[in-house]
Formats: sequence, structure tokens, C-alpha cells
Amino acid sequence: MNLALWIVAGLLAAAYLAGGVYKVVTPKAKIAAAGHSGRWVEDFSAGGVKAIGALEALAAVGLVLPAALDIAPGLVPVAATGLLVIMVGAAITRIRRRELNLVVVDVVYLVLIGFVVWGRFGPESFTA
Repeated sequence: MNLALWIVAGLLAAAYLAGGVYKVVTPKAKIAAAGHSGRWVEDFSAGGVKAIGALEALAAVGLVLPAALDIAPGLVPVAATGLLVIMVGAAITRIRRRELNLVVVDVVYLVLIGFVVWGRFGPESFTA
């Protein structure tokens, strides 16, 4: 179970770090022009998009770094919980925009993040 949690957390961290940095450094108009999956930015200010990206990148670091360095490993499930909140917001935004085919991707992320939250707060807690 511990190995599975590390693998899922590592994959999520890579995805969210890349996505978060992309949102921080890429102008809002360019994200919107990237295609159907990027049009959600129309509902947010440029600063809001950058804030979401920064939160994603910070949470990505929080998924692995505290445990890998054995410095405050209890922050791992807290970071995962933060990502869970972000993804609930993403799913709500997609539903409001009637982008239901993209909600499926959000639900997959929610399940994976939920697994990390459950595992790190529960049976494979670093603080136990």
C-alpha cells in the first residue's frame, strides 16, 4: 500500500507541478487559445489563474517533498487535501460551463487524490 501511495503521489506531483508552473508562466489568453480544455480561464482573472497555478505547484511539492526529506511528513495529506479542494472547484467550473466530457478527467484526479488523502491520513500515515 505504501508503494502504491508513493507512486500515485509522485505521478500527481509531476502532473500538478507541470500544470501549475504552466498556469503561472503562460498568459491567460494563450491558455484559453490552447483548445477546449483551456477555456475555463475565461471564468477567472489573470491573477486568479496564476494563483490557481501557484497553489497547484505548491501542493505538488507538498505531496512528496516533506516525506522524502522526512521534514514534517504530516504535510503530505494536508497538501493532498488542498488539491482535493482545487479539483472540486475545477469540476464545479466544468459542470457550470457544461464541459461534461472534461469532468471525467477531473473525477479521475479526484479519485487518485482521494486515495492519497485516505492512505496518508489513515493506514499509511507518516505520523503514526
